[in-house]
Amino acid sequence: MKPAIGLLAAVAFASAPALAQGRGEPARSAPHAPARPEVGGGHIPPRGPTHTPAPPASRKPAPPVNYAHEPGHPNAPHVDVKTNVWVGHSARRSEAGLRLDHPWAHGHFGGVIGASHIYRLRGGDAHRFGFEGFFFDVASVDLAYCNDWLWDSDDIVLYDDPDHPGYYLAYNVRLGTYVHVEYLGE
Repeated sequence: MKPAIGLLAAVAFASAPALAQGRGEPARSAPHAPARPEVGGGHIPPRGPTHTPAPPASRKPAPPVNYAHEPGHPNAPHVDVKTNVWVGHSARRSEAGLRLDHPWAHGHFGGVIGASHIYRLRGGDAHRFGFEGFFFDVASVDLAYCNDWLWDSDDIVLYDDPDHPGYYLAYNVRLGTYVHVEYLGE
């Protein structure tokens, strides 16, 4: 009798997961890994923004731009992971704060530009930061867009800015946001 009860218990134990599943319902799997973020998260755009034609002259100030054009996107200039669109770049084409009186006053940056090279920030702040012996300054009109950058450890990629002579675009790989930066020299 004891062997029969043991066998019955073993069969019941082995069939419990199948019974718990329900009839005709697919088995539940473990939750999926979180979806890749739509901004940042290690994404590196393959190229910088394209040139934006200048809009017709206007005497009215430009309305404020909301860069958070989709849920989950920051209210800062950023690159959309799905489309590689540089959100905010064309809207700022004629922004007065992005015109330098003396473009390239400290020369041109001699390092690698574009997605093929990632630079690690090595200290400083938005007014003077550096890596590999090169130093930069964030444009004053972009200071609010880099408050959450880690100046001693974030990875950035530099791109040419086709619309603002004298500026490069520093793209933060972790956050997916970018700011205009001026090269200060070595």
